[in-house]
Order: sequence, then structure tokens, then C-alpha cells
Amino acid sequence: MGQGFPSSVLFCCDHNSVRSPIAEGLMKKFYGQRAYVQSAGVRNDREIDGFSIAVSAELGVELARHRSRSFEEMAQWGDDLTGFDLIVALSPASQRQALELTRYAHIDVEYWPIMDPTGLGEGRADKLAAYRQTRDQIRQRMLARFGPPTEDT
Repeated sequence: MGQGFPSSVLFCCDHNSVRSPIAEGLMKKFYGQRAYVQSAGVRNDREIDGFSIAVSAELGVELARHRSRSFEEMAQWGDDLTGFDLIVALSPASQRQALELTRYAHIDVEYWPIMDPTGLGEGRADKLAAYRQTRDQIRQRMLARFGPPTEDT
């Protein structure tokens, strides 16, 4: 695992609709301008998840305007992976993709095994509880890796 605080971080997951947008939003809230932060997915076949928006808003993180994007779209839009110091993969598929895309670059790739809450829970309350658990897993890993927030939380 890399040491120190990176100047740029890319969070990635499967669809860029749940875990990686939450991580991007939390990182920006907790650490402000200390690092350039983006997120991407292996695929871009879903919009931002409403439950992700709701549980992030509970911590003052606004995700409603997030637009999902894939690794491929990042490249098309000129956001080169070699511009990132650290890639944090939040799913096995995104870890494989990140390692494949960076095999010739000197970029640290970390894997944080974060639960995928989609499809969990029967009613709204149960679903929100699952998404909160995912959000809190990301928050705990982030604070352990990057230290105390520099912005008001």
C-alpha cells in the first residue's frame, strides 16, 4: 500500500453509480483541494443510484449532479489514468481493469473490498441501511488511509 497523501486519486467500481461516486464525494468533502479526485466504472450503463444520493446527503455530500462514466469515456474525454497518483478499486472487476490499464505505468492501485448494496434489503428502510453500511465502510477505509478530514465534516 502506498504511503503519504496523493495529489490525485481515482476511485473505481463496476458501474460508477454507487460505491465510487460515494467515495469521490466523501474524499472531496473530507480533504477539499488537497487532491484532484475523480471516479469511474468498468462500465457506464447506469445513472447515479438514488440510494447513494440519499445516504451521501446525510453526511452533507451532494451527488445528484454526478454523471457516471467508464474508464473508456475517461480516456475519450482526455482524463488520462497516468495523471493519477493512486487508483482505489472498490470492486474485484474494477481492480482487474485498473491493473490492466496501468500495467505499463507507475501508478499505485489499492483494493478496498467494499460491499455492493444493490439488491440488498426488502423495503426502503432496509435498502437505506445497506447503503449506509457501504458508505460507512468507504468512510472508515478513507479515514484510515488518508487521515483526519481537513474540511468540516
